[in-house]
Amino acid sequence: MTIRRSTPKADIKTMSDIARLAGVSESTVSRALADSPLVNAKTKDRVRRIAHSHNYVVNEQARNFRLKRTGTIAVVIPIDAKQQQPISDPFFMELLGAIADALNARGFDLLLSRVNAGDRHWPDAALDSSRADGTIIIGQSSQHETLNSMADTGAPMVVWGGRLPDQRYSTVGCDNETGALEATKHLIAQGRKRIAFMGHRGWPEVELRYKGYQRALETAGHEIDPDLVFDSRFTSEDAHRVIAHLDLKTLAFDGLVAASDVLAMAVINALQARGIHVPKDVAITGFDDIALATWYNPPLTTVRQHILQGGRLLVDLMMSKIAGEAIAPLMMTPELVVRASSGAHQAD
Repeated sequence: MTIRRSTPKADIKTMSDIARLAGVSESTVSRALADSPLVNAKTKDRVRRIAHSHNYVVNEQARNFRLKRTGTIAVVIPIDAKQQQPISDPFFMELLGAIADALNARGFDLLLSRVNAGDRHWPDAALDSSRADGTIIIGQSSQHETLNSMADTGAPMVVWGGRLPDQRYSTVGCDNETGALEATKHLIAQGRKRIAFMGHRGWPEVELRYKGYQRALETAGHEIDPDLVFDSRFTSEDAHRVIAHLDLKTLAFDGLVAASDVLAMAVINALQARGIHVPKDVAITGFDDIALATWYNPPLTTVRQHILQGGRLLVDLMMSKIAGEAIAPLMMTPELVVRASSGAHQAD
């Protein structure tokens, strides 16, 4: 008969002591106590019972030092010189808030930076493991190929953005094409005949929204007039500039699908300043469903991206990446929220 000596409680000082008692490696003990999905439930339970019975408490600072962890996730917003979208944009602020809450719930800090997408060194700084354990990038901007190259390094990275056919990086985002398709179909159902589109098609998410707009018009047998596709960055100033330069007598339109709520609200303001009533003369839809959309005048019909859920999913995928798991892109289903700006006889 084999006699196995148990280690006295006083001798349990390190993870190696627990590993010896549990019959597993020290790295397995570390993962089990951190609730890693890489360890099965039975092993986690055995390790935790041993740790609890010997009053063992993880020294997080020592653990992070040993694992070379910072306890921080970098959140990077790449902005190109032409984009001009401020970090104070309501969509950014709401998504950042959701990410911060989700990281805090997991015991991580957030390191935020806005980078110049034209600087060829920005990917190196974004993936610097001495600053953060992983990187969440908000928006693809004009950086699709750069993001592919960053993913090839194997560094933990997740991107908020549209799903593209040749992407090698993991994304969280909504089905942009379907969202804009539903918004355009809604305006068609309201009897609108000449429907414009506003947004900068050089960015992947906007191009996908344009495709949804285009598909809805083609399906309904409506003509796609290139003169009704207005190029505008995600700023109120740019939207005002576009509307100010339009000859609204010769270029009449009775509906407009905006690629963001900020653009939609700016168009409403600019049109009303020129004596054009929304929604009587022009019905308008936005995209995002930021908090202000409900309280705007008129309240904005828009496509809800489920921003809070998106922030949580970005963090969930980030944790999976850090654990070394292969993850597929996640696409959320958008929701058309009908309010007064589109002229429908519905309310919130």
